[in-house]
Amino acid sequence: MTTLHGGPSAQDGPPVSAAPGTLPPPALADGVQLIGETKGSGYKQAPSLVRRADGQTIQLTRLLYLVLEAIDGRRSLEEIAQHAGSAYGKPVNAGNVQTLIDSQLLPLGLLRLADGSQPEVKKSNPLLGMRFRYSVTDPERTRKLTAPFATLFNPLIVVAVTAAFLATCWWVLMVKGLASATHEAFANPSLVLLILLVTVLSAGFHEFGHAAAARRGGATPGAMGTGLYLMWPAFYTDVTDSYRLGRAGRIRTDLGGLYFNAIVAVAIMGVWWATGFDALLLVVVTQILQMVRQLMPMVRFDGYHILADATGVPDLFQRIKPTLLALIPWRKTDPEARLLKPWARVVVTVWVLVTVPLLLFSLVTMVLTLPRILGTAWDNGWKQQAMLSHSAASGDFADAAVRGLAIICIALPVLGIFYILLRLGRQFVTGLWQRTRGKALQRGVAMAAIAAVTAGLAWAWWPGAETYRPVQPYERGTLSDITTAVFPAASTKAMKEGQAGRTVALWPAGAKKPTREDPQLSMVLVPREGSAPAGGSGTTTAAPSWVFPFDKPAAPEEGGNQSLAVNTTDGSVVYDVAFALVWADDGEDVRNTNEAYAFASCKDCAAVAVGFQVVLIVGQADVVVPENLSAAANYNCLRCLTYALASQLVLTLDGPLSPDGMSRLTALWQQIAEYGRNLQNVPLSEIQGKLNGFKEQIMEIVRTDPSATPGGAGTPTAPATASPGATPGSTPSPSPTTTDQPGPGATVPPAPDATLDPEPSQPVDGATEPAPAPGPGEETASPATTTSAPPAP
Repeated sequence: MTTLHGGPSAQDGPPVSAAPGTLPPPALADGVQLIGETKGSGYKQAPSLVRRADGQTIQLTRLLYLVLEAIDGRRSLEEIAQHAGSAYGKPVNAGNVQTLIDSQLLPLGLLRLADGSQPEVKKSNPLLGMRFRYSVTDPERTRKLTAPFATLFNPLIVVAVTAAFLATCWWVLMVKGLASATHEAFANPSLVLLILLVTVLSAGFHEFGHAAAARRGGATPGAMGTGLYLMWPAFYTDVTDSYRLGRAGRIRTDLGGLYFNAIVAVAIMGVWWATGFDALLLVVVTQILQMVRQLMPMVRFDGYHILADATGVPDLFQRIKPTLLALIPWRKTDPEARLLKPWARVVVTVWVLVTVPLLLFSLVTMVLTLPRILGTAWDNGWKQQAMLSHSAASGDFADAAVRGLAIICIALPVLGIFYILLRLGRQFVTGLWQRTRGKALQRGVAMAAIAAVTAGLAWAWWPGAETYRPVQPYERGTLSDITTAVFPAASTKAMKEGQAGRTVALWPAGAKKPTREDPQLSMVLVPREGSAPAGGSGTTTAAPSWVFPFDKPAAPEEGGNQSLAVNTTDGSVVYDVAFALVWADDGEDVRNTNEAYAFASCKDCAAVAVGFQVVLIVGQADVVVPENLSAAANYNCLRCLTYALASQLVLTLDGPLSPDGMSRLTALWQQIAEYGRNLQNVPLSEIQGKLNGFKEQIMEIVRTDPSATPGGAGTPTAPATASPGATPGSTPSPSPTTTDQPGPGATVPPAPDATLDPEPSQPVDGATEPAPAPGPGEETASPATTTSAPPAP
């Protein structure tokens, strides 16, 4: 991170003692450095820069700078006025000089006091400045350490490194990938520590790039050190002297850190080439992420300084207030708003209009999400502490070190957020208090504003059922989710396709209900918008949506037939076919079940399940309750197809088939089985018709067999005694579903006046309710179930 710090003092010598009873000649305070006029400035009148001993850099007008430049501890006020006036091109007298000293230079802490003592200065403490700075090297050591690296800015070397870096990024991100690197790193905690160490060292090497670039341009870098910026540790380099350079030299200094990140990435690629350790490739990614973060111009990262130096406006944050005031129509003539050149003013205005809303949004989001962040940090901190204790007890000190670093990384953002909010709150309160001193009405308004902000914070942070709940992996964290968390009433909207919402779930009595932490896959049926209610009144009502839980179907019982196709692989097709011919003897209960289930969660994929069952009842059966069930569902599918077809034929024969009839049936069944084995080559639109044709052939065999049907060619008869639904027939149950988009998927409108029993007499997870068996020669189709199934709310 580049910061505005200066270098050595520019004072010429010690002050001269004055005669008794007279004021001594003015003298510069210790450590004051005159940097000079900024080159390539965006101001109409380029300011001049001065740096105090505490590192604070100050912009001065040309006249103030000339007066300060003339002060050497020997010249009198008249001599200073003459020297400054001749350089300024306008007459300046001793009274003017005394006024400038008393009103400007002394308050800024640039001159010694009348008694020769050093002034007490108060360094500016911006909210977005670096805290807790600690210098690691002094200016002399910095210059010695960075001198050899200045040669890396040779144009030929820069071009070669840039080309190698771009090739490395392409190969790692687009060709090699990071899966093997991530697996190898986290399988070995020592490699994680190595990656963290290299990443930290590369952040320090980043600062070497700024210092070396400054030396390449002819500037003198100052001290290097570390501190805390926002909420994370950071390094810094004093390159204030680069303001002596032109615009190109300053921008090269700003880009020097990013260039050295690229050098690290290329070097790591070379080490990987020699060793083959895939985990090292993660360092390439960390360098890319550092570079992306540094290019953000909203805070004082490299991108901010690049923009400042490109426009010639040293401190963009000081231009926020005058820029915003200049947008007020009656403030356009404010002199402060017209200091910049027109093009620089346009660039700074755009930056202000982008940065201010983003910073305000970040602040509001920080306040609103702080309880969830605290809950998440507390929960994960205890988990890391438990793993730390286990690793230490088992002697795995590498893993223990990783857990310790994880705890630090969890704590730092939380502490940083509290620090920023406390500083901001203190500045807000003290600022209002000072500005309303002696103004009773304004003081009352200020107190009311403070009370309102306090009440808002109490409301946002008040403990509740969901306030401090840890963030879960399934949560998205979108802007709408944040709004819903703060204003729950806003989420009470009807369920719509492709959107999140709330609904009423019909759940079987006694079944375990899902929770946020333990969700259950379910099918959601949502009424279509604008569907007319029963009775044809012509008006629309908000019909409720229903949630049906389903899990992997249970295995078929004896005499049952089930096909189950599950596809989770992108770009693939999964078929599952189950064909069965079942015989039921005289007096045996017939409860055979034919099921077809197709589930998918993938992209450009298909899951096809076909269940075909023929049940032949020979003789009398008191209980005949066959079930034909199908379900097709997809979850988070993109351009996918789920197709489930359950087709069942139940026939009652007066007696066994004759040998000729049995031979014909066996031959036909072999044909049917061969058809099932090659079903993946048959268009889906032809499958149901083909199966219906097979059923007609089976019925024809039974109908024309004299042993099975007395009297020859006739219709198979029903049993003499049968419970409801025991009559023969066929019940095809196709359930196709398609979707071309991710999300909640397709929806199915409920039938008018439809009711659902939460405890059906024959519950089958994920299947349609058993349809009543048809009469002779009839066919019924159970309702198609088309759905996408997100976890139940």
